[in-house]
Amino acid sequence: MDAGLLAQYLVIAVAVVISAGFVARRQFPNAVRRLRIALAVPMVRDGRPAWLRALGRRVAPPASLGDASCGGCDNCGPTPPRQH
Repeated sequence: MDAGLLAQYLVIAVAVVISAGFVARRQFPNAVRRLRIALAVPMVRDGRPAWLRALGRRVAPPASLGDASCGGCDNCGPTPPRQH
């Protein structure tokens, strides 16, 4: 394989991964948040090396604060109508 062709494939692969990440964050924010939590939790446990704990804190999603007008369920989608 030619070095230029390999570089071209690598650039295309990076572009596809970045594009897929952008679409996932925009279309499936809750799933991406759960994935980030699932990846970060094992990294930040006690007994892990400091560099791994720091990486886990960077991977973890930012803490979401429940709004006072919201119930604090972290489900920021539209609320279904109540059934009476």
